[in-house]
Amino acid sequence: MKSLEELRKIREKAQQDMKLRGSNYRIKIVVGMGTSGIAVGAREVMKSFLEEIEKRGLKDVQITQTGEKGLSSMEPVADVIEEGKPKVTYGYLTTEKAKRIVAEHIVNGQVVSDYIVASE
Repeated sequence: MKSLEELRKIREKAQQDMKLRGSNYRIKIVVGMGTSGIAVGAREVMKSFLEEIEKRGLKDVQITQTGEKGLSSMEPVADVIEEGKPKVTYGYLTTEKAKRIVAEHIVNGQVVSDYIVASE
């Protein structure tokens, strides 16, 4: 029997996979917008991702938000999800870090290892 946490992780991964398959997006960015994230700047980080994606004219990137991710000590956090690749979770984000993630990871395909707090 799997633990409740293992089952939760399996369900979350399946949900993410289903969402990606049902969309026309190459990449999905999910920003944690729970109370702790908002308190340390998640709104500004989300806005920075949106502005940078729009400025670069990227039509195949979806940006969404989620609640608490259980990483409150690393907030603001964001997941970058690409089909067929491990999910990358970036933490301790700022508006400048969000811009760098778009430039290096989203545009050039190079994961920004300096900001990674988790990866599958």
